Amino acid sequence: MSPVHLRHQIGQLLMAGFPGTSLTVELRALAREFSLGGVVYFARNVEEPAQVAEVSREIATLTDELPPWVSVDQEGGRVARFKRGFTLWPPMSTLGRSGDVELARQFARALTVELRAVGITLDFAPVLDVFTNPKNTVIGDRALAQRAEDVATLGVAIIEELQRGGIAACGKHFPGHGDTLADSHHDLPLVEHEPDRLRAVEFVPFRAAIAAGVASLMSCHVLLPAFDETRPGTLSPDIVQGLLRDELGFDGLIFTDDMEMKAIAARMPVPDACVAAIAAGCDAVLVCSGNHDLQAATIEALIRAVERGELPYARVEQALAHQRRAKQRFLVSAPSPTVSLTDLLATEAHQAVADQMARFAWVRRCGVRRRCARAT
Repeated sequence: MSPVHLRHQIGQLLMAGFPGTSLTVELRALAREFSLGGVVYFARNVEEPAQVAEVSREIATLTDELPPWVSVDQEGGRVARFKRGFTLWPPMSTLGRSGDVELARQFARALTVELRAVGITLDFAPVLDVFTNPKNTVIGDRALAQRAEDVATLGVAIIEELQRGGIAACGKHFPGHGDTLADSHHDLPLVEHEPDRLRAVEFVPFRAAIAAGVASLMSCHVLLPAFDETRPGTLSPDIVQGLLRDELGFDGLIFTDDMEMKAIAARMPVPDACVAAIAAGCDAVLVCSGNHDLQAATIEALIRAVERGELPYARVEQALAHQRRAKQRFLVSAPSPTVSLTDLLATEAHQAVADQMARFAWVRRCGVRRRCARAT
């Protein structure tokens, strides 16, 4: 890889957030100079569906080569960036309580329609963490279920429907955030289970997702001493390369969680951490706050690391190959919706699915579990 080619392509390793409700001059400049990998929506970027659709069209044309990902965290429940004008989905725990795989598929099909309508090509969903710790508030009702097999079954249903509809899915957070107490947005969580337990529980949904052809997975900023005593999952070659690539055989795209979360950023500068994440085997780093100076510093740190031999060319070429293969699968020939937004968003049919899910929002226990028809 020549220095000129490297400089032009290194931005493919960055997924960038942006401030405000329109693309900034600085973001456009980053994309033009470094061939940005993708853009991530947050609630701060959203006014209403037509505005999102227009910004998505602009994002898709930011680079001359492979288009950037237009991405969002649209899980349902409390993690949903698109709200006004869109169907408001209950938390994913409702699907676990229902035990209804067909309902999960109906949800994912409806979600796909709404995401495609506003130009989304990548959804950072579903959560594949197994909710084994009731004190875990950062995951909580975002998790599909408390049993690994249920998470696997429902997660695969969602992945298959998203990807059948042209949206790249991203299972998260490998190798598992379901049995933590600390919130990685604020501190570094610790999971102290032995390897056999992690393989028997936490890994199960990720194995199923890989077998189902999931386009991408997201690493977690969690310390798992059973596999690496000093580095959190995102920064650990033993976890990203050794477990996810070598042991589980995943050959898709690996994203980091947001590198500005305190689990990482409180311990080392974000640009240095991003270099370490790519070196560990991740293919793209998320820098989400919209701080374009920090995003530019991250790209420059990656370039310097390659030039100094700290980050091997071969690792960068591998990451770019994973990006290219995933984008060719989901972006190159993706058709644009031809129906008006009002016919695609928050429809009666979609609301009916949401209402059916909401029936399972509360569960009463009176010796046996009973479904409660009251919606929250």
